Formats: sequence, C-alpha cells, structure tokens
Amino acid sequence: MAAEPHPKALTRKPLLLNKVEGSQEVVNMAAIVPKEDGVISVSEDRTVRVWLKRDSGQYWPSIYHAMPSPCSCMSFNPETRRLSIGLDNGTISEFILSEDYNKMTLVKSYQAHQSRVIMILFVLEMEWVLSTGQDKHFTWHCSESGQRLGGYRTSAGACGLQFDVETRHVFVGDHSGQVTILKLEQESCSLVTTFKGHTGGVTALCWDPIQRVLFSGSSDHSIIMWDIGGRKGTAIELQGHNDKVQSLSYAHHTRQLISCGADGGIVVWNMDVERQETPEWLDSDSCQKCDQPFFWNFKQMWDSKKIGLRQHHCRKCGKAVCGKCSSKRSSIPLMGFEFEVRVCDSCHESITDEERAPTATFHDSKHNIVHVHFDATRGWLLTSGTDKVIKLWDMTPVVS
Repeated sequence: MAAEPHPKALTRKPLLLNKVEGSQEVVNMAAIVPKEDGVISVSEDRTVRVWLKRDSGQYWPSIYHAMPSPCSCMSFNPETRRLSIGLDNGTISEFILSEDYNKMTLVKSYQAHQSRVIMILFVLEMEWVLSTGQDKHFTWHCSESGQRLGGYRTSAGACGLQFDVETRHVFVGDHSGQVTILKLEQESCSLVTTFKGHTGGVTALCWDPIQRVLFSGSSDHSIIMWDIGGRKGTAIELQGHNDKVQSLSYAHHTRQLISCGADGGIVVWNMDVERQETPEWLDSDSCQKCDQPFFWNFKQMWDSKKIGLRQHHCRKCGKAVCGKCSSKRSSIPLMGFEFEVRVCDSCHESITDEERAPTATFHDSKHNIVHVHFDATRGWLLTSGTDKVIKLWDMTPVVS
C-alpha cells in the first residue's frame, strides 16, 4: 500500500534533552538506566558502554568494555542489574553491573545460536533467557545454570520477540512476515498458532499484557494491532511511516504506542480510541461502481466494445473500483490511515471532518532510528540511529 508524504506534524513536540556520541559504529541497542542519569549501549564496534551524566551536562562512559564480537542486542533487568548481551558470533554473555554503574562482572556465557543473536529477553519470574538468531532458531536457557532448555525453528530469521509471563506465551516475528505464538514449559514448547498480515518481514514486536494486545511493525512500513484478548481475531492496521518500522514501545498508563522507523519518524499513536478494522479487498472482473470492465475481462470488453481499465480498491469499503470512480483521497485515522489514501467517490462524501481528525502525532528525529527505549516513569524516550548517535527525548509534551 503506497503511502503519501507525512501529514504535517502537530505542535506538541518531543524535547531533545541530550545527545550521546562517541561510538565508532552503529549502536544496535541502548536503554535508559532507571533512577539514574545514565544509558547502557551495545554497538557494532564490539563495545558495551555505560554512560553517566557528568556535572558538565554531557554523558561520559563510566564503563567501556570490549567484547570479542560485534554486539547485536541486549536486555537489561534493573532489579537485578543483570545485563545480557547478544553477539554476532551467536554467544550470549551475562554480566552484573555494580550499584554505582562503574563496573561490570561477567557471570556466564553460553553458545545460544550458530550465528548472530538478533533479540534477547530476560524473564526474571522464570529465570529464563529467551533469544532469536539469524540461524532461524528461537531458544531459551536457564539463567541460573546456563543450560539450554529448548528451542524452535522459525520459518526465517526473527527480529521480533515478546513474552507474556501470565500465560507463558512467546511471540516470535520473522522476516517472512509471520508471527508465531508458542507455549513454553520448563523444557518443552508447543505451537499455539501463527498469523500473518504483513506483506514484508516483521521487524519489531510490542506486547501489552494488560489489554492483551500485540503490536507488530514491518518492513512494509505498517503496524498491525492484534487484539488477542478482548475481541479475538481483530487485526487493525496503522499506516504512519514512509520506510520500515524499526522499533515499537508502549506507554501503558496513557495507552499510547510509540513507533520509530528508518524514515527518522517518531509517531505517537493514541490507542485509547475505538479503531476499525480495514476491510478485505473484494475481487471483481469489473468496477463495482460503474461496471466498466477491468483490462483482463476480455469477454465484457468485447461484448461492450469498451477498453479495459486498471483495478483499484477503496481503502474504506474494500470495493474494486476504476480510477474514475476513485479519484478522491482522504485520511481515515480511525482505520489507521493517517496518510491520505485512495477511496471511492461515495465513501469520500461520507467521511466527515471529525472522522479525518488525526489520532497520531508525527515528529522528525533527524536520524535513521534502529531502536527505541521508553522510560515511562520520567517520560523519556531513547533513540539510537545508524548515525552512531544516541538521542534522549522528553516525551511528556506528547505522551500525556
């Protein structure tokens, strides 16, 4: 679905608090240190760094640790100060950070994958370390013993990983565009279901355990909200990026979804509104408005002596229509279309100005974002980009 240029950003904007610079390569993942003016980052330059804010107002490394391989991902648990780091060689290394964040001590390392580790989750309640890799495997280990508990082969390399503690369901999104749901036991797993709604690979997942909603971002520029809890089977599409969605975060207290993409956009979605599913596109050999044949309908073209037309679809009703009967465009925010999209003429007349009111705010981070981390207690958002820069934003003007 081709997207139009960004809508004009609204006046409420994130405030740039600081930039953290100094990495030699892309910062693949970073996290805000809770209750501290600090940031933990892992980079393609093989370094793990803990940046603390100094009296000068700038962030300087209190820890600079070189790993044997590029650092691809990380998971930090503030309660235990346990830092799990995934490496390009397939290893996961676990460290404990000191209380003053000036020292990190290696606890254990284990060979979790045959190639690059893509995502890690540490689950304190189960003492599990979940991970996905480019070797097309999802695995989980016991963080106390380091023992491998089990694994599952995915259809492609997986970039999205989320876990629900209550049900022990794990969500794995892969490059084929599929999301796989597994039920984990201590040493076994079973396939619950798979679903697919993206035309591109899944690049990010975000789970809301309260509303029981899963968000998936994709290289097809879209986000899908899968309502697993309340209205089972409902899938709502959100269109707000001009490039692949790279990372997602959810503000539970305000029910706002934050999405960031390779286009540099930070989009804050209001998920507290009643959204509508996008209709399935209908099949037809002729325009469902004027009955003009489409170009493959040779019989009707011959019988009516008319030239076949190209088929389009109305994004609001899903009907197959010709260009003349769908000459108008409109945003439909409640259906997830913050950009203007093609609609048939009759649907265009039925859309009110109130229905066109945006349900998201758009902001330019001025760098290609690869990962985000949101600290809800302070309303801070961290973005790391391909420009090797980490940016800290005050989101309270927007996420409130």
